[in-house]
Order: sequence, then C-alpha cells, then structure tokens
Amino acid sequence: MPPLALYIHFPWCEKKCPYCDFNSHQIKDGIAKAGFEEDRYINALITDLETELPNVWGRQVHSIFIGGGTPSLLSAEGIDRLLCAVRARINLDPDAEITMEANPGSIEADKFAGFAKAGINRVSIGVQSFQDEQLKALGRIHNGEEARRAIEIATKHFKSVNLDLMFGLPKQSLEAAKADVVTALSFKTPHLSFYNLTLEPNTYFANFPPQLPNDDEVDAIFEQNLDLLTKAGYQRYEVSAYAQKNQECKHNLNYWRFGDYIGIGAGAHGKISFPDKITRQVREKHPEIYMKAMETKGNAIIESKILAPKDLPFEFMLNALRLSDGVPTNTFSERTGLPLNVISKGLAEASKKNLLDENPSQLKATALGMRYLNNLQEMFLD
Repeated sequence: MPPLALYIHFPWCEKKCPYCDFNSHQIKDGIAKAGFEEDRYINALITDLETELPNVWGRQVHSIFIGGGTPSLLSAEGIDRLLCAVRARINLDPDAEITMEANPGSIEADKFAGFAKAGINRVSIGVQSFQDEQLKALGRIHNGEEARRAIEIATKHFKSVNLDLMFGLPKQSLEAAKADVVTALSFKTPHLSFYNLTLEPNTYFANFPPQLPNDDEVDAIFEQNLDLLTKAGYQRYEVSAYAQKNQECKHNLNYWRFGDYIGIGAGAHGKISFPDKITRQVREKHPEIYMKAMETKGNAIIESKILAPKDLPFEFMLNALRLSDGVPTNTFSERTGLPLNVISKGLAEASKKNLLDENPSQLKATALGMRYLNNLQEMFLD
C-alpha cells in the first residue's frame, strides 16, 4: 500500500477572501451565530475518522494536515482534544509531521504555545504579502506588521514554519514583488510557498476581476523570485514550493507521489488504495449539514467512487509531474497497478517536445515542461 496521511478540514474563516475557491464559510456576527460550535465540530470529526478506520486498518499514518478555512480559530484545548482522539484511533508515526494552517490575523502567542504543546510541529502562515496596499486589495484581514509579528511568534514555538506568498497581485510591480520575497527570506523559515494569483471560477474576483499584471510581467516576477530564492539556498522541489535542504513538506509530497490520504471534515476529499482498486470520497460541504449527518447517520459522504483504470494515468501524472525531481518510473505501476506501456504514447510525445526528461528511470519534467506544465499534463489524458 502507498504511504498514508490524514487531512482534517476546518471550514470557517473570519472573512472570505475574494480569490478563494476553497470550502470556507465566513463567520458573521460572532462564532456562535455562524453555527461554529467547537466541541460539536470536533465530535463530528472524531466520528468521521472512526467510520474510515475499517478502510485503513493496520496502516500507519505518516503526516497530518489541518487546513481550511482558518484552523487557527480553534482553541488550543480543542486542538489538543482532537489530536488526542486521533492518536487513540490510528497508528500514528511517532515522528509524524503535523501541520496547521494559520492566518496572521488570528495568531496569539499563548494560543500558539498551546498548539505546540498539543502536538502541532509545523505551521503554514497565509501571509500572501507584506504590503498593506496589496493585502487590502486581496481582502485580507491582517496588515504587514501583523504578518511579521505572527512569523516571529511562530518561529519561537514550531521547528518548521512555512510562509505562503502570492505574486502577480493587482497592479503589482517587479520591485514590490521583490520586496515581499526579500522580507520573507529575512525570517529564514525553512519552507516557502509562492503561488501565482489566478482567477478561479465562482469567486468574487472571477466576477469582478482586478487589474492584474500581464503574462510577461508575471513571468518576469517569477524569474526574479526564483533567482532570489535559489541564491538564498532554497530548492524548488514542486511547482509552487521551495525548501531548504531536507525541509520539504512531507504531507504535500505524499499527494504528489500519488499516496493515500484520509479526508475528514466538511468538504474533505480522501483517496484510499486497496489491493484491487483505488477509491475517492467527498464529504458534505456545508458545515451544518455535515455535522447533522455525522450526528444522525455517522456518515457524511456524498460521493464515493472507484477510479476507472482509464483515469489513473492522468491522475498519477497530474500529481507526479509537479515535482521538480519527478518520481522513479516504477512508482507509476506501484501506485496505479498498470503497466508503464499504457502511457508510452504520452511519454514519447512529451519527450519529442522536450517537455519530459529522457532518463528512462525517472518520470520528470524538463525546465521547459515545468514552465508549460498544463500542456505536459494534458498529454496523458485518456
């Protein structure tokens, strides 16, 4: 069986960002009125995990990721109760990476100390930018000074800290993008994520698009950022992720290597392999409906399907080609159960266009392939 991880979704935010297409629901007029009852939601998560145990019995979980939403809105006591319940029910690797996403606007020193004591050992902070004008344009609730303070607090409590930054922001100049990167590097966190702002369907920005830099300007920003990060000792190991040596995010690596993951919480997705099949599941998205389903039926799955063999090649390559080093060629058969020759046509076409490395022992995009990753991945569609 592939390595196994656990994803836990927290579906509430203090404010819905205009670019966000994740399953998140804005808290209005206080937490209680938004339907967020901490104990009730944690009880639902525990029940959700218990329903999945027969599918993963005996397998060890190597990483946990608590995402959202804004999980740092939870209390330290709530996180401690949740993680204690998880440890009591699954075989968790003693050295497991346990990550929590956090918003600079919801970070308090005492709360972070409590999270660390509960077992969180890695935190991912959604900074996006250090410039107040850009943060306001992105609809963020924090300012640059709060972002800096949050990072300083986090580095005191967690051995691993990731900073999320965006580029290609509304009216962003080359100089402004450089200033964000230089500021992020000054904290010397072991991991940085850089995402190009895109207009996702069903978001506010999709309906009311801001003025974004053109493609040439975005390319110039990216090349500048890459040079700055490389000179600072960060390796680009995935399309949007950069890390110091041996500081890659283990949980995300498991996704890109087509590993398995239990997904619990409102709107969570899961992927579980069996000797004869691979299944995907989706939970009810609305938090209130999700909690009621867990309380009344003990199950909130709204979609469960077996992946058809014809879909597996694209799903595998969609993930694996995001990694700068790719994956060993034999991983394809190990993860999909299919012979390599089912993608021979795509491999030949990609190599001919210099999008895929010609090393037969590795499935790896070239520098050109990483630049035009969508085109490369599409070559493996059915």
